[in-house]
Amino acid sequence: MRILAIDIGGLTQDILLFDSTQTIENCVKMIMPSPTSNLARKIKTATKAKRPIYFSGVNMGGGPSKRALNTHLKAGFEVYATSEAAATFDDDLDQIRGMGVHIVSNEEVPKGDEIERIETRDLDLGAMEGALAAFEVDYHFDAVAVAVLDHGAAPPGVSDRVFRFQHLQETVQKRRNLIDFAYLAEEIPPHLTRMKAVVQSLGRDIPLLVMDTPVAAAIGATEDSEVGQHSHKVIVNVGNFHTLAFHLRGDTIMGFFEHHTRLLDGTKIDDLVTRLVKGKLTNQEVYDDNGHGCFVIESSNEIPFTAVTGPQRHLMSNSTLKPHFAAPYGDMMLTGCFGLVRAFAQRVPEWQAEIEKALL
Repeated sequence: MRILAIDIGGLTQDILLFDSTQTIENCVKMIMPSPTSNLARKIKTATKAKRPIYFSGVNMGGGPSKRALNTHLKAGFEVYATSEAAATFDDDLDQIRGMGVHIVSNEEVPKGDEIERIETRDLDLGAMEGALAAFEVDYHFDAVAVAVLDHGAAPPGVSDRVFRFQHLQETVQKRRNLIDFAYLAEEIPPHLTRMKAVVQSLGRDIPLLVMDTPVAAAIGATEDSEVGQHSHKVIVNVGNFHTLAFHLRGDTIMGFFEHHTRLLDGTKIDDLVTRLVKGKLTNQEVYDDNGHGCFVIESSNEIPFTAVTGPQRHLMSNSTLKPHFAAPYGDMMLTGCFGLVRAFAQRVPEWQAEIEKALL
């Protein structure tokens, strides 16, 4: 079987065409710019050309694109957006209107050749199929697995950071297992609007699994042969924008924290991880430091094995924790994709044996 696994981050989208008839090393892989960085580039191009923008499409990752939008608006150029596309920049449409964006219906498309028309979506299978076809790769696949970081649609007046961490904490409390973050298309909670939009963008009737990016990376890191040998461990995913660390014993989550990478360095990560394990790191402390939060279920006086992954893993190059730099199947950048494939095997029993045979 073939699974198109796509790990969509802040700066890159990492793509694996998993084929159970091939060794992992011979499967097709691509590291491409992320949809949100592409969106930011398109907005900046329109700003430079002094052109108004019309956004259509669905909710997708914001980040750099929201900053580019603010720059465009402050420069005095008009912006129009459907409500679905506008949710890319904030789930509260009143906030979007307050920025100066005109919210329009699908029937109110602004006219004029000077308007830059931009479609918002995280998942673009057509573009990926085109890239594969350019190299004469058969782009048939039996299923799709996608990882995105979803803050969720917070109610008015509720912090996005608080709302996201509440979702993470409630998910962990169910069974304390990373696999609980993996959803089949029909299982996605209503408040995870970015994941819901991925389903909308699929455009075909094939199995789809969606999960959170840092969790996909944590699962993928356990595919590293060294990491897999240790029961008591901490897995730190140092992403371009978010850092999330899980304290694990076997498959059981003992605690975790999430912070913003831009506010961290190696010394600070060491301190956060050490106090997470000892149970001395508090949720309020992380939140007050502009992170998302911390949740400790069990503490330990033992020093766990520490593994690090993620594109900013260099921050831990001089770590006193002496971490192992996980590279499952020899490829760190595809850690999230390997996690998606492993999660798919666990969630879809009829394909589990075939997938796991190929992974082993």
